[in-house]
Amino acid sequence: MIGAGCSLALPATVVAMPRPRYARTSGPLPPALPPETRTVGQLVAETLKLYGDRFWLALPLGLVIAVADQVSLGLDVAGRIAVLVAAAPLLSLAYAWGAVLAGGARPARRTWLVALGTGTIVFLPAAFLLPWFSLAAIVLLALFGNAVPAAVIEQRGPVSALARSLEVARADLVHALGGLATLMLLFGLTRLAMGFLLRAQADTTLRVAIFLADTVLGPILFLGGALLFVDLAARVGTTRPGRRTARLAPRDGAPPAE
Repeated sequence: MIGAGCSLALPATVVAMPRPRYARTSGPLPPALPPETRTVGQLVAETLKLYGDRFWLALPLGLVIAVADQVSLGLDVAGRIAVLVAAAPLLSLAYAWGAVLAGGARPARRTWLVALGTGTIVFLPAAFLLPWFSLAAIVLLALFGNAVPAAVIEQRGPVSALARSLEVARADLVHALGGLATLMLLFGLTRLAMGFLLRAQADTTLRVAIFLADTVLGPILFLGGALLFVDLAARVGTTRPGRRTARLAPRDGAPPAE
């Protein structure tokens, strides 16, 4: 027990601890990994970067999802399927525009028609699967959904675009499935959080909050899907061990290991 009048003093040997110092880095950040070695996390980062660089050109892509969601609010499963089926051509065109922004292509009118046709063919069965079994819809889109960017970026015909989609998906099925699932999960969770935030802070109705969230976040799906095709196309003819070795190899501009 320490009684009144007692005082505590630090020993003379106790000295103040020096403030820790951390190494500072200067200069530009190391360049991003090339598409053939890009991870899912880096795919998301490049998608957000592309969205920021092309914000005003990409923002209208979200209107397709926003309008479809507004129409399907309050409907049963059959009604939501009908809305997705009706929106399939618009989703295909939005995906094609996302591929234009991601790949820098200048497609001709025929290319737009090919993208519209092949995209609609793929999105129609996905529309039936999505409300019932989302995982099956993701698998279908991972295997054949890349037909749209294949038609736009590589100027392929309908059959060739579908075959190319299957080819690039088989080149790295894990990246194809993981990338698409991550983009959809990112969209869904961020949309949910943003919708609640808008409704709470801005005193908006639920419909308005969902519409704004869909409009702002929807382009991530189309831009990310197009970049995912670029990743997969670059992996055709490579092996997983080879990609891992290339990913771990030092890159120009990277800081030296200490």
